Amino acid sequence: MDEQRAETELTARQREVLRLLVQEYVASASPVGSSTLLRLGGLGVSSATVRNELALLEDLGYVQQLHTSSGRVPTGKGYRYFIEQLMEHVELPAPSRRMILHQFHQIRLNMDQWLQLTAAVLAHTTRAASLVTAPHAPQSRLKHIELISTHDTLFLMILVLQDGSVCQEMMAVEETVDQDQLRLFSNQMNDQFRNLTADEIRRTAEVVLPALTGWAARVVSWLVMRMEDADGRAIDQIHHAGLTNVLEQPEFEDVSSFRQLVDIVEQRQRLERILARALGANGVQVIIGGEGPFEGIYDVSLVLSPYGTRDKASGVLGIVGPRRMSYATAVSTVSYVAKLMGDLIEDIYGSPSAQ
Repeated sequence: MDEQRAETELTARQREVLRLLVQEYVASASPVGSSTLLRLGGLGVSSATVRNELALLEDLGYVQQLHTSSGRVPTGKGYRYFIEQLMEHVELPAPSRRMILHQFHQIRLNMDQWLQLTAAVLAHTTRAASLVTAPHAPQSRLKHIELISTHDTLFLMILVLQDGSVCQEMMAVEETVDQDQLRLFSNQMNDQFRNLTADEIRRTAEVVLPALTGWAARVVSWLVMRMEDADGRAIDQIHHAGLTNVLEQPEFEDVSSFRQLVDIVEQRQRLERILARALGANGVQVIIGGEGPFEGIYDVSLVLSPYGTRDKASGVLGIVGPRRMSYATAVSTVSYVAKLMGDLIEDIYGSPSAQ
């Protein structure tokens, strides 16, 4: 029997032993022995039989024994099998859903607070560290541009995109420009360019504003360039909360494990790659330490989900915690909050004609 067949042909008893072992280890953070599994009940066999099943599960790579005289703990392979084959769907309790929903509706018009709250809710509900990226449109679209005079030859440009992103920059010019001129031109741009992409603005400007020169031409060039910059950033802002929740877990009393966690949060390049991959996925994704991008990192897992809609704006949210986490609770919480975020994206963006 090859390993692939063995993975799919665990006996009912082996599956139950593995299920009980994972659940007990998650709850206790202590290696689980045969006597503990018998005490949990439901197996209906002798201690010797349970020990034999544990030995077989160890041979197959689902559990391991850290010390000769200790019980077993799940491996990454064991967690993966548990998540995909044994874990029951857990509905987020109604009081938790009502509390989260109420908090979201309190601040639904303020995006910064919305993202911060999302991070806080995920961290509090799962007792893990949370990650939330700002929603990003597949192509930036102009919502509003404003020009504010600060000096005769200096003015502030404020660009607001449909996904809520804001860019500000000062422009120095050689000629005197007053606020009335700036207001007139910004109104003209908003009328002509609202809800257009960078490429659409460039083409439209060639038709409706072909004679632009001087500072006005520079403003349009700046507008297009900033929107193109935004299009190149799939992952921009990353909000996080609850790091102390994870550091309280016994796994992270060890300095090397603590370092692994901090590296994941602080190494922006690696984190962006992981989040960008989750952004293109469907539904909740569970990344277990030691798998894929976490090869060599064994003490940390992530539960991530995209939110929003790809044709309007989307982001990623989720949690970072020890491999020994309650995956059922994590998945249900992340799934529920992702749906709320998706609903809010729909409220904010509506249909294309309403933008």
